[in-house]
Amino acid sequence: MPSAGILGISLEIPGKPQEGSSFMLELRNISFDVDENSKTKGILKNISLTLEDNKFVVVTGPNGGGKSTLAKIIAGIEKPTSGQIFWNGEDITHMSVTDRAKCGISYAFQQPVRFKGITVFDLIQLATGKKIDVDKACEYLSEVGLCAKDYIRREVNGSLSGGELKRIEIATVMARNTQMTIFDEPEAGIDLWSFQNLIRVFEKMHESSHRNILIISHQERILNIADEIVMIANGELKAMGTKEEILPQIFGTVSAAAPSGCGCKFYEMQNE
Repeated sequence: MPSAGILGISLEIPGKPQEGSSFMLELRNISFDVDENSKTKGILKNISLTLEDNKFVVVTGPNGGGKSTLAKIIAGIEKPTSGQIFWNGEDITHMSVTDRAKCGISYAFQQPVRFKGITVFDLIQLATGKKIDVDKACEYLSEVGLCAKDYIRREVNGSLSGGELKRIEIATVMARNTQMTIFDEPEAGIDLWSFQNLIRVFEKMHESSHRNILIISHQERILNIADEIVMIANGELKAMGTKEEILPQIFGTVSAAAPSGCGCKFYEMQNE
């Protein structure tokens, strides 16, 4: 398991889309099994989907349904038991997480890692892969709503709150400028004010960068800004489509984190 909080420092992008194709990522029959008490347990079961270029995609579903595992398989942190993964038409199934980062896929963990002795400026410069001046680093911090002069020389350590760390992490993601960024439950561990700012940052990232964002979340406000929603439950792909198509199936009058008995058929499946 990688120890860094953010993956994908390299900006090399060797993969090229196939002529006439509009998708960047394709999963074919992806399954992932683990051994549990000497028995095989299927975490993901025969998942097939394609994600088109320049999309904001949210993967949602009940806790324990396989969402985070799917994200880690895309990033290369976990390897599928069976199936294939294609990126810009290239089979990357057996590529390491480092090589996928070089292809343009980055991953942000639920809880950003603190780096004692490394300043915010150091982290942003590392993310760009080149030497930058303080003014350029400050631009990235400003983009995520942080006052640069208050943060640029601070260490990335325990003195920063969860919301501050999350926004610094997103600033490094913007600095890397990779083709696809995967966020695993970015709302985890942050307060309401930081969450509201996080939504605005995601909206701005998508509008300004014209790159691909994949977020694991069951927060309604994040689902509402998605171009497409993927529903995973019991390790299976239950639905995929535009938010206009999928949200009515998820919500009705309830939240996406709905308990059993809420009337949402996908969440009811988890408890059948």
